[in-house]
Amino acid sequence: MARNSACENCREKSEVCEATCDRQDFRFASRKEIKSVIAVMSGKGGVGKSTVTALLASAMAKKGHLTGILDADITGPSIPRLFGLKSGRPQTGPRGMIPIETTLGIKVMSLNLLVEEDAAVIWRGPLLAGAVRQFWEEVDWGELDYLFVDLPPGTGDVPLTVLQSLPLKGVVIVTSPQGLALMIVKKAARMARQLDVPIVGVVENMAYYECPKCGEVSYPFGKPQGEQVSAALGAPLLAALPINQEITNFGDRGQVEMLDEGPLSEIVARLEQLQAKFQ
Repeated sequence: MARNSACENCREKSEVCEATCDRQDFRFASRKEIKSVIAVMSGKGGVGKSTVTALLASAMAKKGHLTGILDADITGPSIPRLFGLKSGRPQTGPRGMIPIETTLGIKVMSLNLLVEEDAAVIWRGPLLAGAVRQFWEEVDWGELDYLFVDLPPGTGDVPLTVLQSLPLKGVVIVTSPQGLALMIVKKAARMARQLDVPIVGVVENMAYYECPKCGEVSYPFGKPQGEQVSAALGAPLLAALPINQEITNFGDRGQVEMLDEGPLSEIVARLEQLQAKFQ
């Protein structure tokens, strides 16, 4: 089948068009009512990326910003659980699916709102990328100051789709002190750089533990290495988050947005500066 080079402005994105299009960065439709799209990513699972996403969105909402979360971790979505949102098909309006809102008014769209929470999603890459496209184009997000995209770990189809196709202002890289996590997070950072997506900064999660009784600080996963990672990536260290049982408890109860923003305040300020720069 001949290559199609005449689809620069195509917005239909039919299977035939995508199969024959010679554009490597087939962009999704523009959503001008969304001011800033920020991806949260990591190379490795289990570093608390979704928790950081939820805390960031909550901190922004508390400052009065209109905020949403697109849960792009299609096979392992956890955002609804963190906010206490139950599965059940969202309503559909004239402009598409209507996202579910949290107590603070954060708009959320996740596959776990469409299927049972424990349903196994056994999809290949094109279907996963298609779901992300639907969550972007076919959801009535309305006007938003910030839309956070919670990416799955790794550098596979979904992160590639998001980094190539969404109008990202930047990415926040989440890591933890383990040497293995640091090795893999550099791959995620390199992916962002190769795709010309700015790195807003690095968040080192589970960096230390402070005993609630005596105040002694320990390092269950090794000494924090956020500064070294920051220097290696040429991106600022935005926060070093502790192991905090309170975060776990609130997340398990679906009340993560009730937590104080704490050390995330610097990230919030940087994202606000980033948005002002592009206005």
